[in-house]
Amino acid sequence: MTDQAANKQGFKVVQPGLMTLIQDAGRYGQHGIGLTVGGPLDGEAFRWANRLVGNDVNATALEASFGGLVLQAQVDSAIALTGAETPLTINGQPKDQWRTHAVKAGDEIKLGFSTSGCRAYLAVVGGFDIPHSFGSAATVAREKVGGLKGDKLAAGDVLAASAVKEVELKLLPEWERPDYSADVSLRVILGYQQAAFTELQVARFLSSEYTTTDRSDRMGYRLEGPEVKPSIDGILSEGICHGAIQVPADGQPIVLLNDRQTIGGYPKIGSVLSLDTGRLAQLTPGSKVRFEAINIDEAHNIHMLSRYRENATRMVRG
Repeated sequence: MTDQAANKQGFKVVQPGLMTLIQDAGRYGQHGIGLTVGGPLDGEAFRWANRLVGNDVNATALEASFGGLVLQAQVDSAIALTGAETPLTINGQPKDQWRTHAVKAGDEIKLGFSTSGCRAYLAVVGGFDIPHSFGSAATVAREKVGGLKGDKLAAGDVLAASAVKEVELKLLPEWERPDYSADVSLRVILGYQQAAFTELQVARFLSSEYTTTDRSDRMGYRLEGPEVKPSIDGILSEGICHGAIQVPADGQPIVLLNDRQTIGGYPKIGSVLSLDTGRLAQLTPGSKVRFEAINIDEAHNIHMLSRYRENATRMVRG
């Protein structure tokens, strides 16, 4: 049990699941000391989980990969579960995702194993009260930073949270929820290093279908498919952006995600639109991925329209 668990109440971890991490929106501005961003792999689902319980979109929540999490409430509060289709029960009674549920002290909250998608997000009213490391509570296990001890949750951990007497129950209508069952087409902004790839290699990359592999994690998704060979073996190490598509010597693309290294020396054919990386991170091994080129102006417009739509989407009383 942590010092925090000994002094505060909230939600006790009975069973931690396969990989459950404490996350907020991410740790920004720390690349200079070698710390990556972290944060939720599926930002859209994370934001909706917080909105459903009335939180700021940066409030600290849980990312449960593949499910299996069991919590015991120690305070009266309310929760919401979004993201991958994951069976949710409170005291053994099935509950819907994408809506607010009141919980009482002593209630058992259980997540089954995901059936479509693989990352679910659980938020509580007011967010979990987790001390910040380098400006964020986001857990990056590779760096041993964030969360309670820089690692995934363990049985016996206590996630401090405030008691709440009254909550407004809300739900997000079904037609506004993401569909995690389909394979995805990822929009790509080709980068300046595309010059390291011939026109034929670029055309092959954009016209081929790739398969997600079991060598994928929060650092990046490794894909298998037609080889894309750059004309150079490597470059001087440089900063790496979210969604960058590295192509190592084997010609198999790697889409880098939230826990990526801060610098790298493989050629990059481009970068996946950040709005699309969340859909990629919901894919399990064996899923199909294609790429579609867009330009920077199109990317900007897509971002602005997406932000407008998300802000304009209204929840209804649940």
